[in-house]
Amino acid sequence: MSIKEQNQDRPQNRRGPMGHGGPPMGRPPEKARDFKGTLKRLAQYLAVERYRFILVFFLAIGSTLFSIVGPKIMGMATTKLGEGVLARYDYMMQLQAAVQKNLPIAYIKQLEKQAPTFDLEYVGRILLLLMGLYIISALFTYAMAYIMATVSQETVYRMRNDVKHKLDLLPLSYFDQRTHGEILSRVTNDMDNIANTLQQSLTQLITSLVTVVGILIMMLSISPLLTLIALVSLPVSIIIIRFITRYSQRLFVQQQRCLGELNGHVEEMYSGHKIVKVFGQENNSIEKFKTINSRLYEVGWKAQFMSGVIFPVLNLVNNVGYVLVCIAGGVLVAQRVIQIGDIQAFIQYIRQFTQPIMQLGNIANIIQSTVASAERVFEILDESEEVADSEDAKVIPFPQGEVKFEHVKFRYKEDVPLIEDLSINVKAGQTIAIVGPTGAGKTTLVNLIMRFYEVQEGRITIDGVDIRDIKRGDLRTMFGMVLQDTWLFNGTIRDNIAYGRDEASEAEIIQAAKAAHAHHFIMTLPEGYDTVLNEEASNISQGQKQLLTIARAFLADPTILILDEATSNVDTRTEVLIQEAMGTLMKGRTSFVIAHRLSTIREAYLILVMNQGAIIEQGHHKDLLARGGFYAELYNSQFTGAALA
Repeated sequence: MSIKEQNQDRPQNRRGPMGHGGPPMGRPPEKARDFKGTLKRLAQYLAVERYRFILVFFLAIGSTLFSIVGPKIMGMATTKLGEGVLARYDYMMQLQAAVQKNLPIAYIKQLEKQAPTFDLEYVGRILLLLMGLYIISALFTYAMAYIMATVSQETVYRMRNDVKHKLDLLPLSYFDQRTHGEILSRVTNDMDNIANTLQQSLTQLITSLVTVVGILIMMLSISPLLTLIALVSLPVSIIIIRFITRYSQRLFVQQQRCLGELNGHVEEMYSGHKIVKVFGQENNSIEKFKTINSRLYEVGWKAQFMSGVIFPVLNLVNNVGYVLVCIAGGVLVAQRVIQIGDIQAFIQYIRQFTQPIMQLGNIANIIQSTVASAERVFEILDESEEVADSEDAKVIPFPQGEVKFEHVKFRYKEDVPLIEDLSINVKAGQTIAIVGPTGAGKTTLVNLIMRFYEVQEGRITIDGVDIRDIKRGDLRTMFGMVLQDTWLFNGTIRDNIAYGRDEASEAEIIQAAKAAHAHHFIMTLPEGYDTVLNEEASNISQGQKQLLTIARAFLADPTILILDEATSNVDTRTEVLIQEAMGTLMKGRTSFVIAHRLSTIREAYLILVMNQGAIIEQGHHKDLLARGGFYAELYNSQFTGAALA
């Protein structure tokens, strides 16, 4: 897969409008292949917390109902205040008429004493009741959020543990066939997506459903006629949303493709910055960037415009419905069919009605994306595990290092032959060099010895014991490896050297470093052996990294050594010293040396020449040269190339 394709398929870490992960309105959600099956499996994880879910469900209902009842109760206060205003108006009209009719002063004074007052005590009780309801609603919401945070994190905690345990049991082939970024994305991004949805979207789903149903009931209780008028705008809104999103989703897909293409181009140009300059391709690179960027601009602004149009259009439709309700409500109040407080509450309900409906649509997208994330996590859990260790596993108390391949057959792919019938007999203490072109099967040989892959036919034995009868942990303690690709972790140099032997003393660590010719450069560092390597060990050179990995192998003191071009990253002088040190290390130990530079294996006891998974030649260096075969061609081609250079 090219860098461009990787960027196009790379999940975008975006935030939804409510603060949780998920595609915003107008953006096509990622869909699961088996939505129902994955949702059912996810529900099984949540079933452990079912009692908390039931409690959250009732808390959500209580919180929502208390907030829904608020406008209706507030309308009662408004009605009481309206009655006071009307009574005051009637009183003023009566007083004015009495004055105009020149009625007796005593009558007017008596009328003034009967002036109506506002029932502030009733209004005060309503306000206190509302305050109490909103406080209870807030407490319910807080309790619901607290419980859901606990539930979501504990659920994802169990899922992470299951995935970690599963990854420990997966064969090396699983990691070889997938990029590290893909696996990490499933363990981190997809897990976070699930956690955010469980914590926020599920509660919003419950509250939105209860809010829609509750508001609808309250609106019907106030006036079925006004409810019918208000609901006319709902199908119009749905039609508009479907029309706009159908068009905008296509634009968003094109936008993501263009964005992936642009990211891939930029990544390629910056990673190959020197090559671009050497071959004078700056102008071509700039023109290609402009072309892609222009397409991204054209598609991007259309997608964003269409997505942004949704809310203004919906507001227009809602405002038209709002105006119609106000007019009809005014007529009904004038006819004293409903109270003025009811019309105020109804208008508030209209304002609240569309929001949860839109939330439900957005949550539906988020849930689709979350189920897709869960499906990717479950795909890891469904992978075939490596063959379990034998229950009656054998132990080699004092391994000697005799290794035999007996008619071994192995293929990475069933239809692509690799190793068909391989037999080798390596005596204890022998140094075996493995050479051959790329893809010949050299590294595969090492993977089979260490049971990173299982042989399909035949068997491999160490000291006469089939390696399948030995626990993997016990088997791998017999080996020490120095690879061309160095691996060091974030920690001190001392800890990195002692990685295979935690109990090693300071003197043993220093002795191993000296044997690997690493002691001198370590002591030139400000903190010496206490120098902390960063995550990529970029604060030391590539050659120094190699020396530390060689020191680690010295300290491990293994029975069998595996060296994969172990001196490729050091200078010529250091290479000579390391070769001498390794000669000392390999004495009395079985050693497998994968070599690309054939000059480094002249002294090997036996050289195995591999091609297309088979050993086509074997023997000592001089004998193989004398035969004039495949090895001689490889050897002479290296030195011929050096001479031509």
